[in-house]
Amino acid sequence: MTPRILITDKVHPILVDGLAKKLQGIVEYDTSVDNARLDQIIGDYDGIVINSKIIMDRQRIDRGQRLRFIGRLGSGMEIIDVAYARSKGIGVYNSPEGNRNAVAEHAFGMLLCLLNRLIAADSEVRRFHWDREKNRGTELKGKTVGIIGLGHTGSSFAEKMNGWGVRVLAYDKYKESFPAHLPFVEKTDEVAIQRESDIISFHLPLTEETLYIVTSDWISQCRRGCILINTSRGPIVKTSDVLDALHSGQLGGACLDVFENEKPQSYSTEEEEMYQQLFSLPNVVVTPHIAGWTEESLEGIAEVLLDKICNGTQFPFVSGNEKNQHN
Repeated sequence: MTPRILITDKVHPILVDGLAKKLQGIVEYDTSVDNARLDQIIGDYDGIVINSKIIMDRQRIDRGQRLRFIGRLGSGMEIIDVAYARSKGIGVYNSPEGNRNAVAEHAFGMLLCLLNRLIAADSEVRRFHWDREKNRGTELKGKTVGIIGLGHTGSSFAEKMNGWGVRVLAYDKYKESFPAHLPFVEKTDEVAIQRESDIISFHLPLTEETLYIVTSDWISQCRRGCILINTSRGPIVKTSDVLDALHSGQLGGACLDVFENEKPQSYSTEEEEMYQQLFSLPNVVVTPHIAGWTEESLEGIAEVLLDKICNGTQFPFVSGNEKNQHN
């Protein structure tokens, strides 16, 4: 039987063409598919490639009785019941290697914008207003940068710090040692990150363990005036507590690419008021979940995912038991 593969979000043609050629299958590329539509058709497919709008929970996985793989564009696996899928012999693959550099560059760019007041200054000059003293910046040199999570993006962010005259600390609960190419990164614990860092950048997956780890209590243990960067997942941070800390001065600034709720049309009255306050602050830089969203990463993610799917999934199809032995 010729395998059928569904791609539900924008991808580079490398992935579409590569899957069709290497798996000798029919690839359907339909970005209009949502969860409701997918429930009706998923049983027709042997593989699916998704992004954040599609949720592959147990019920949806069960509907996909022919599934042999689920591919995730990007990194976050919270949208897939990975353990359940694998228990059914379904390969699950993501592609954080494809956009790790893009995320790191974005986080670094947001930080420089904040420290040098680039957004405010740009807006003022466009209105023919020069205020040099008000827009006096702060140098990165001499600061201590703490990184929580030294995986793909955390390591890439650390690389960007090399040569800028900063001290780099990192904490990763699940790494006994750090990569050899990062000898300048000091391995430490979470308490030291909070106590010693002028800037703290989060590079974590969203799990039960990381959900809302940044609260008012956590922030209160940080050096007063530190800057928080989050380009990982919004619900790692309790937004209302960050807002309170910015108002009080406990936080000196924030660079946020991700949020608890990224759908403004669904905001409650309280959420709308909270986000309006947050977005009005001059010491906050915000972007719409586009860290890692570059032309280069579009291609990189496709290349990584194509390689993982083709090397990790057996074609022609084998039975579930054989598949589990293969994995």
